Amino acid sequence: MKILIVEDELKTADYLYKGLTEQGCTVDLAHNGIDGQHLALQHDYDVIVLDVMLPGIDGFSVLRALRTVKHTPVIMLTARDHVEDRIKGLHDGADDYLIKPFSFLELLARLQALARRGRTQEPIQLRIGDLHIDLLSRKAYRGEGGTRIDLTAKEFSLLVVLARRQGDILSKTAIAELVWDMNFDSNTNVVEVAIKRLRSKLDMPFSPKLLHTIRGMGYVLELRKDEKTE
Repeated sequence: MKILIVEDELKTADYLYKGLTEQGCTVDLAHNGIDGQHLALQHDYDVIVLDVMLPGIDGFSVLRALRTVKHTPVIMLTARDHVEDRIKGLHDGADDYLIKPFSFLELLARLQALARRGRTQEPIQLRIGDLHIDLLSRKAYRGEGGTRIDLTAKEFSLLVVLARRQGDILSKTAIAELVWDMNFDSNTNVVEVAIKRLRSKLDMPFSPKLLHTIRGMGYVLELRKDEKTE
């Protein structure tokens, strides 16, 4: 299993890291919400162990950002046995909850169960019209013959973010946070430039067009029945 642990208590994080690596797991560690969110969005994990109370941004915020683009199973850890916290986490998309202190063997069993469930639920391919995105090989194809689209790592990440939310309008702020893990600065045109480059590779050589600009709101990836050239 490949696991991300987001835990600010160094003693707990080290304990989990040691125990899970001894079980043969590959483990990444983050000690605050900002780093945890970056790793969760940029990499693929079988399960994420996410503490609720974190510096930077809390676990609930990390979970909400993750759920906009991924279905990675998440087990949340909390030192507070509050029903309201557990309900909030489950509503935000958590798959399981453990109250500190907990048994390592119980955590391991829950992680294994969530990893098995996640492998059956997480799609490995996305399709929109004649666009085919392979999430495992990180490649994209369009057209009847399956023409390979040559994308950079960031362009592929941008395409996946849009494809996983196909039909939904994503603002520049949302795209900047999800793809570049940064707060959107109205004085920068990084999002517009990236969209322009992606559109030139995704839509210019093919028809119909899939990437659309919604003026004043953002961008959407969708197949339209009555497409109009923008």
